[in-house]
Amino acid sequence: MFWNPRTQSLSRRTWLRLAGLGSLGAGSGLLARRVSAQDHNLGVPVMEHAAHAMGPVGHVAAGGFNPTTYLRSWNFSELAPERRADFYRETRRPDGTLLREYEIFAVDREIEIAPGVFFPAWTFNGQVPGPTLRATEGDRVRVRFVNQGSHPHTIHFHGWHPPGMDGSLPEHQVMPGGSFVYEFDAEPYGMHLYHCHAVPLKRHIHKGLYGVFIVDPKDARAEADELIMVMNGFDTNFDSDNEVYAVNTVAHHYMYEPIRVRVGGLVRVYLVNLTEFDLINSFHLHGMFFDAHRTGTRRDATDHTDTIMLCQGERAILETRFRYPGDFMFHAHQTEFAELGWMGLFRAEAASRES
Repeated sequence: MFWNPRTQSLSRRTWLRLAGLGSLGAGSGLLARRVSAQDHNLGVPVMEHAAHAMGPVGHVAAGGFNPTTYLRSWNFSELAPERRADFYRETRRPDGTLLREYEIFAVDREIEIAPGVFFPAWTFNGQVPGPTLRATEGDRVRVRFVNQGSHPHTIHFHGWHPPGMDGSLPEHQVMPGGSFVYEFDAEPYGMHLYHCHAVPLKRHIHKGLYGVFIVDPKDARAEADELIMVMNGFDTNFDSDNEVYAVNTVAHHYMYEPIRVRVGGLVRVYLVNLTEFDLINSFHLHGMFFDAHRTGTRRDATDHTDTIMLCQGERAILETRFRYPGDFMFHAHQTEFAELGWMGLFRAEAASRES
């Protein structure tokens, strides 16, 4: 049987040994696959078995959180219109300002972070990361927060807002069964985040109470294929050491399901580090460089690189264009993080003649 964190415990060192063999394991045990030389021909996508050489055997259960869908979802765009209206609405205020209203719930929920590996999370709307919220600078944002969890929680938004909307002080805590309405103007433009600020803060964030908050500039950025990436980790045996790392929660998901992009098209990644128990995390892209806009509050790039380091809560907007078709690996440049789940592939595809 595969390891079940509800009944067994594995140390970080054990996880690292297993991952170093090429798998987190499932079913009959660990499988380490070899890649033949012919799979490395220039311009030829990595074959499927090669893409799976670093990662778990099997897949997470269908019907749960889907990291591929999450990449390109904001303001509940993944939901059918009638369902979306339960969580997100747009109206105009008398002064013409756009009002964006959200329904956010804190819910205790067990989530699957690798095939057969479950984590007892505290979530926003049943998922980790929480839903991505997106507005344009100057919009009014109204968030109705309902605490359906078992502990006091808050929502703290990064950005400008009145102190009563900060969600950081003891008097701001929303008790189980309670609710609170956060309301503020979306500013400044950039790549922001939101998270619970109840104490102990480290525990509330690590358990999963965080999400992305994007504020677009009034003069829109260039059209691009936009992707949301949250770097996170999971302490599965509660020893204050992460055993699993990922981007968007599920270990090695993008090794199994590469992120499909167009050759020559502008790709924009909204990247944030929400990993607890480790001081820094990083993003490294193979065979490419990208323009990095730290915090996204400046239109000119702050760096042109292939690797960016981010402290906890730090974020950046990355922009690039893939020159060649094929598979391009990306991962944390802390090799331990990569081996324990923080690794994936971009699959750059030439545009079809029809398109």
